Amino acid sequence: MKCTILSGILAFCAGLPVMAQAPADTGKPVNHYDYKALFSPLFYTKNGTDTRSASGAPGSKYWQNSADYQLSATLNDSTNEITGSEVMTYVNNSPDKLSFIWMQADENLFRNDSRGAAILGANASRYDTRGEIFDGGYKFKSIKIVNPATGKTTEAEYMVNDTRIQIFLPTALAANGGKLQVKIEYSFTTPEHGSDRNGILKTANGKVFSIAQWFPRVCVYDDVLGWNTKPYNGPGEFYLEYGNYDVKITAPARNIVVCSGELLNAAEVYTPEQVKRWEAAKKSDSTVTIRGAAEVTNPASRPAKKELTWHFQIKNSRDVAWGASPAFIVDACRINLPSGKKSLSIAAYPVESNVANGWSNAAKYAKASIEFNSKKWFEYPYPAASNVAGNVSGMEYPGIVFCGYTARDRELWDVTDHEFGHTWFPMIVGSNERLYAWMDEGFNTFINGLATEGYNNNFWNVKPENITARAGMFSSPIFEPVMTMPDAMKERNIGVLCYFKPATGLNLLRNVILGPERFDRAFRTYVERWAFKHPQPDDFFRSIENVAGEDLNWFWREWFYSTCKLDQAVNDVRYNDRLKATVIYLENLEPAAMPVIMDIKTKNGAVTRVKLPVDIWMRNEVFSYKWTGDEIQSVTLDPDHQLPDSKISNNTWTAPAVQ
Repeated sequence: MKCTILSGILAFCAGLPVMAQAPADTGKPVNHYDYKALFSPLFYTKNGTDTRSASGAPGSKYWQNSADYQLSATLNDSTNEITGSEVMTYVNNSPDKLSFIWMQADENLFRNDSRGAAILGANASRYDTRGEIFDGGYKFKSIKIVNPATGKTTEAEYMVNDTRIQIFLPTALAANGGKLQVKIEYSFTTPEHGSDRNGILKTANGKVFSIAQWFPRVCVYDDVLGWNTKPYNGPGEFYLEYGNYDVKITAPARNIVVCSGELLNAAEVYTPEQVKRWEAAKKSDSTVTIRGAAEVTNPASRPAKKELTWHFQIKNSRDVAWGASPAFIVDACRINLPSGKKSLSIAAYPVESNVANGWSNAAKYAKASIEFNSKKWFEYPYPAASNVAGNVSGMEYPGIVFCGYTARDRELWDVTDHEFGHTWFPMIVGSNERLYAWMDEGFNTFINGLATEGYNNNFWNVKPENITARAGMFSSPIFEPVMTMPDAMKERNIGVLCYFKPATGLNLLRNVILGPERFDRAFRTYVERWAFKHPQPDDFFRSIENVAGEDLNWFWREWFYSTCKLDQAVNDVRYNDRLKATVIYLENLEPAAMPVIMDIKTKNGAVTRVKLPVDIWMRNEVFSYKWTGDEIQSVTLDPDHQLPDSKISNNTWTAPAVQ
C-alpha cells in the first residue's frame, strides 16, 4: 500500500483533516507549486566550523582583526578642501601571516575615471555636482609603515587601484596578534553631492559640510573571504573593522563641528554660555537650545579666534563621520539607557530647517528612537548621537547621521528613526553591507516599523502593514533575488530588494510564522551574539532557526534566494456524505508557500478564525480541511492581508444563492 494512501486512511480513522486531490475542474488554473523543490533538505552549503557554529553563534575559535585610528583633519571652507593625516594601528588576530594589507579609498569614487563613474556614467545623478564638472579623489602625500615594537618607520610600497589601496609590508605581519601602524597624509576636495552619502549644502548663513568616507580605512580580513576588497561603486555600502578613534577637526572658528563620539573640549570651542547650556542638556529630557537661531548671525556666538580644533573620541566603532557649518543651530537633550547610563542627543541644522514641525524636533525624535531600540534589542553604545541637516537625504555612521534639511513632521521622524536605527544594523551588528545590503537596510526597516508603532501611535495613526498590496512587486520578474549584491541590482530595484522585501520577510516571521514572542527572542539573541562582530547570512538564518526551534529552510529559499510568487486559493467547498462534514479544498498554486489564515463564516453570522501551519504544503499541492460546524456562508483566506498573495480574487468562496 502506498504511504500516501495509508496516511489518508489513518487520518480519516482519526477524524483528522484529510489530504486529497481537489475535485476535477476543467477550468482549473495550472498549478506551478513543487513541494519537493521548496522543502528540499540540505539548504546550507557547509557545516558549522570552529569560527562559526552550526547554531548560528560565533564559534569557539572565532576571531576578527581590529584597527584603532588617530585622525586629524583641517577644513578649508572656502575651497572645500580637507587636509588629513591618520595613524592606524592594525592588529592581526587571524591565524594567517599577512604580507600586505588592503585599505578602502572611497573618495576615489569621485574621480572621473573611477569604476563607479564608468558604471553609471559621468553625469549620473548619484555622482555629479548638478551640472558642475567635478574630478575628486585622494591626493596622497605619503604612506608609511611603522613597527610599533621598534618605532622604525619605512616608506610603504603601495598601489592605488580605484577605490582601494594595496600596501605591501616589508616584513609579513605575524598571525595571532601581530601589530603594525600605517601613517597616511592626504588631501581631497569634498564633492557637492557625494553619492548621497556626503556633500555640501549652501545656505543663507554659510555652507553645511557633511563629511564621510573621508580617510582611508582598512578592509576587513575575515574567515570567509580573506580580504574583502569589493570596490566602492556607490550603491554598495561598507564592511569595516572595529576599533577606537581619536579625532581632531580643525576649522575656521565661525564653524560648529559635530562628529561621531564624545566632544572632549566643549569649553574651548563653545562660548561660556553655550557650555552651560551643553551641560544642562546632559541632564534634561526636554530639548535644550545650545545655539539658537538669533545667535547664528551674531559673531559673539563663536569664540574670538581664527580657527578652532574640535576633539572627539569614540570607542568600539567601525567608522567616524562629521559635519561642520557656521549656519548651525544646535539643540541637545539626554538619552536614558536601560543600564542607567546616559547619552546625548544632538541636532545641528540651518535656519532653513527651523520651520513648523521641523528640525526643532530632531533631537527629541532621535532620543525616542534610541531609547526604544535600546530597550527592545541592545543598548545604544555611544556617548552621543548627532543628527545633521544637510543635502544628504539620509545616511548613517556610528554616533552621527545625515538627514535631508527639508524634512519635517512624520518625514523627519521616519528619516531620523531609520538612520539612527542603523546603529543596530550595521554599526553594532557589523554585517557586510557591500555584499548583503538586506542585512542592514532590511533589518533596520523592520525595527523602524516597531519603533514607530511602539512609540508614536499617539502622534500618528500607525496601521498594520498590508503585505498583500506589495505582493506584486515582491515577485515581479523585473527584480533580482534579495541575496543579489547591491552593485548587481538595477538601481530602481534597491528600495524593494534591500529595504522592503527583507523587512516584510521579518514581519512574516514575526506575525505569521513564529509569533512575536519566539521571533523577538531569536532576533534579540542574534543581535547579542553578533554585537561588534561580523555575521554572514547563514549565521542569521541558523540563529533564528536554533533559538526559535523551527526549520525555516523553505522560507529562506523562497524569500531571499528566489523571486517566486505565492498564490493560495479556495478551490472548492462541498459537503461530503461519507465524512458527514463539509470539506474546504485549499490549493497552493505558485512556487512559494506560507501558513494558512482562514476565516470561516457560517450562515448564522458566526466567524471562526482557522490557522494552519506551512507543514500542510510539505507534500501537497492541495489540502482538504474538514469542517463539522454549521453551514458555511463564506471562506476567506488571509483576511487581514498579512501574506504576499499575488492573486486575491481566488481567496474567497461564497455559497451560491439558493434558487
